Parts: sequence; C-alpha cells; structure tokens
Amino acid sequence: MLYAITSVSIVSLLSLIGVIFLVNNRRLNYTLLQFMVSLSVGGLFGGAFFHLIPEASHLGYTQSISIYVLLGVFTAFSVERFLMWRHTHGTSDEERPRNFAYMNLYGDAVHNLIDGIVIGGAYSHSCSIGVTTTLAVFMHELPQEIGDISVLLYGGFNGRKALLYNFVTSLSAFLGLLLSLFLNFYLDKFTAVLLPFSAGNFIYIAGSDLVPELKKDEKNIHTVLQLMGIFLGLYLLYSFR
Repeated sequence: MLYAITSVSIVSLLSLIGVIFLVNNRRLNYTLLQFMVSLSVGGLFGGAFFHLIPEASHLGYTQSISIYVLLGVFTAFSVERFLMWRHTHGTSDEERPRNFAYMNLYGDAVHNLIDGIVIGGAYSHSCSIGVTTTLAVFMHELPQEIGDISVLLYGGFNGRKALLYNFVTSLSAFLGLLLSLFLNFYLDKFTAVLLPFSAGNFIYIAGSDLVPELKKDEKNIHTVLQLMGIFLGLYLLYSFR
C-alpha cells in the first residue's frame, strides 16, 4: 500500500507541471496556447482510442463497451448543459472561464480516478507490475497534463487557479487507489464500465469543446500548428500505450 500511495503521489504531482510555463512566461502567447490546446485534443483522442477503449476490450469487444462509450458522451453533454444553465444564472461571460475549461477538469478527474484504480490493481498483483504500470501512466500523463494546463489558461483561468484546480482534480487518483485496494473483488466489473465511460467523456470534450475553439482561428499558419499539435498528441499517446 505504501508503494502504491507513493506512485499515485508522484503521478499526481505531474498536475503541477504548469509551473514551468508560468515561471518562464506568466502570460503565454496566443500562438503557443493554440498549439498546446491542439496537443490536448490529440492527447484526449489518443487516450480514448489508444488506451481506454483497447484496455476495456482486452477480454473481447462487446456491444456493452459501445453503450458505455455513448453513456460517457451523453453524460459529458449533460454536465456541460448544467454548467451552461448554472452560469447563465451567475456571473457574466466576461467574468468567468469558458465552459470547456470546466469540462476539461471534469474529464481529467474521471481519468485520474482510473489511473489510481489501474495503479492500485497493479500493486495488488506484485510490486514489479506496480512500478511498470506507474511508469506507463507517468509517460502518458506527461503530455496530457501539459495540454490540460494550457486548456485552463486558454479557457480563462489565471495561472494560480489553473494550477490549483488541475492539482485538485489529480487527487481523484487517490480515490481510485482506495477503490482498487478495498473493492478488489468488484474491480473488474467496475473498470469494465469506467474505462469506456471515460473514453466517451474524452471524445466529447475533444470533439465538441476543444476542436470548435480551434476552428475559430482561420489563419493558415495556426491551422498548420494546430494539426502539428494534434498529431503530436496522438503520437505521444500511441507511443506510451
């Protein structure tokens, strides 16, 4: 359990990687943010199609996986509609971050929950498998966390709030760890639902929230940078699968 807690702590600290950007440049320029948001799009799609769905299908693909993916998509849609409704009764558009920033936090929290479950489950088998799994999670989380902090900054969060909120969502990994350690008997059934569900969330957030943001910029040079960022994100997630 001590090794598992240490591993989850190390992975969670990746959420603070945004400090590097804020120290070097407190206000990232628009072009760089566009590229980093594009990286997040590739990371989200890559996480869904290269990690979550294949992992959910490792015992054989069934229609239930498709159902859970769609459930994730429509749950994300419902959460976003709730956020829009709540914000129309709250502060003005100029005073609050945009909805896609909150949606990214929501999706990241679900994903970190799964990371904690995966790490805890690996350590339940052996320490060597746990360490190997932690390294794999670390490698695919690194590019995604860079993209996540960029999305929050682009969406209107200031530097401190972006770091704080991103770190808070990373703590859901500890909940996942607890679930995996104390509910090990039910873990397979739980992850069989949660993996494709999370994939659906990622697909919705990337396709419905972030891609439309990128399409608002019609400059050809930015389009090239966006495509480079998306393909880089896909490549990194494919490489670290």
